[in-house]
Amino acid sequence: MGLMDDKRGLIVGIANDHSYAYFIAESLLREGAQCLFTHLPGEKMERRCAKAIQQLGIENPWLAPLDAASDQELDRVFAKIASDFGRIDFLVHSIAFADKDWLKDGLFVKTPRGVFTQAMDISAYTYVAMADRAAPLMTDGGAMIAMSYYGAQKAVPGYNVMGVAKAALESATRYLAHDLGPRNIRVNAISGGPLRTMSALAVGGFSEILGWVEKKAPLRRNVTGRDVGDAAVFLLSDLSAGVTGQILHVDCGYSVIGL
Repeated sequence: MGLMDDKRGLIVGIANDHSYAYFIAESLLREGAQCLFTHLPGEKMERRCAKAIQQLGIENPWLAPLDAASDQELDRVFAKIASDFGRIDFLVHSIAFADKDWLKDGLFVKTPRGVFTQAMDISAYTYVAMADRAAPLMTDGGAMIAMSYYGAQKAVPGYNVMGVAKAALESATRYLAHDLGPRNIRVNAISGGPLRTMSALAVGGFSEILGWVEKKAPLRRNVTGRDVGDAAVFLLSDLSAGVTGQILHVDCGYSVIGL
């Protein structure tokens, strides 16, 4: 028996087999979950996502294009899920975006309005928008998680506008937990340590961050995708039935060290 037997949910954010969403899917599938997926629009992104899903061992996956910046696209995807399945049990939000040209040390103060609002929209508001559409499909209760990072709570050089957007994401997690709790829907976030994903490599000085964490984190190592995937299983399964509105740090303890 798996912890996620008979549970079905949507995973948004697999770009390749290095994505946090990929490792979350891997752990959920191991525990018996049925996973549905979306990919960024375009044939190239569809092929890349489909290749990663194939590596997970899924035949004929449910896979739909999604531009999360479009309310119409969000409506279409969740309507399709409702039509095909009727209900879901979990949602994984693992998307974020900020113009990489502004993810360099010393540039936050110069952030243009458009760069700021786009980062907030894709990285934070989309969690709210997806939660609003997923909640009616969680007819027997459910759980949602989003992915954050330590730069939401401390100023990490080079993380810049993305850190501000992640702070909004973490705050949104608490407000969503408040709103959806009476419907037995739990809402949490994972603050994962740095991992070599496509988005992380856009952050200035990322390799230095990896080296610093390995040197200073209590566990003296960087986090693995499996670490985060298994923590996601905990938050999305009945094991965490009394946990909501929380930011779970899965970072080898780095966030508890004062340096």
